[in-house]
Amino acid sequence: MKIVFAGTPEFAVPSLQALLTANYDVCAVYTQPDRPAGRGRHPQMSPVKELALKYDLPVIQPLTLKTEEDLEVLKAFNADLIVVVAYGMILTEAVLALPPLGCINVHGSLLPRWRGAAPIQRALMAGDLETGVTIMQIVRKLDAGAMIHKENYVIKPQDTASDLHDKLAALGAVGLIKVLKDLEHGPVIAEEQNEVLVTYAEKLTKNEAALEWTQSAQNLALKVRGLNAWPVAQTLYQDQVLRIWQAEPLAEETNLAPGTVRVSNKMLDVATGEGFLRLHEVQLPGGKRMATQAFLNAHDAHGVQLG
Repeated sequence: MKIVFAGTPEFAVPSLQALLTANYDVCAVYTQPDRPAGRGRHPQMSPVKELALKYDLPVIQPLTLKTEEDLEVLKAFNADLIVVVAYGMILTEAVLALPPLGCINVHGSLLPRWRGAAPIQRALMAGDLETGVTIMQIVRKLDAGAMIHKENYVIKPQDTASDLHDKLAALGAVGLIKVLKDLEHGPVIAEEQNEVLVTYAEKLTKNEAALEWTQSAQNLALKVRGLNAWPVAQTLYQDQVLRIWQAEPLAEETNLAPGTVRVSNKMLDVATGEGFLRLHEVQLPGGKRMATQAFLNAHDAHGVQLG
């Protein structure tokens, strides 16, 4: 079975590694063009490209997959299957029609819940108790293809989006290999998605980082977890942006105005619209992430109003 792999970020790396470890014939790797990154804005290759080069695989980085030339290059690999994991580019009908076994995608949610760009973060922010990975057939409509296989994961109270990203990336690799083994024995059974159950995971923006203290402590804690590691929840502390990396809700009533800081026993609690949010790890501009105990050693925060 000849496979073309298409992926770009860290989430796709375990799936490509699993294919290589299992000795599948990866005849080419498609990934996004190198992008300027870092302070120097130097071109930086994608994590998938880095792995592909270690294995001396052909790496293709088209700006689109819409030109006749792009199609001819892809066709020349004569692949039986295209595997897509967070590639970042829509496949055209002409591309989808090329491989005899079709095109499959590894998606970081239990479809049809959370189609779209940020399924991991949205699942956390919505308070979902369970998530997972779906291996599905690719169609032109966003994440709407028939589902071949799912790997489930029960979300733990301490999981952040960063944690979930790594766990689901690993689960995606596991599920992908299972599907490929099934494909080797003939056509697989795929289940159509129930459109009634569809939800969309909109792309995260920096504008979502600010916490609104009138919300409940429970909702704010979910947001902190969902925005870790980007863009990271934040609030204003004495006219400085205070990033909040870790926090937990306290089921404790309060008469304090939302956003008011209460410090006791080296704990930093913030009054919310319902309960307190206990901050565990914070960061000021130009500083490192630190435990709130260290923050309180340098700041008299009791009674301060966050906004």
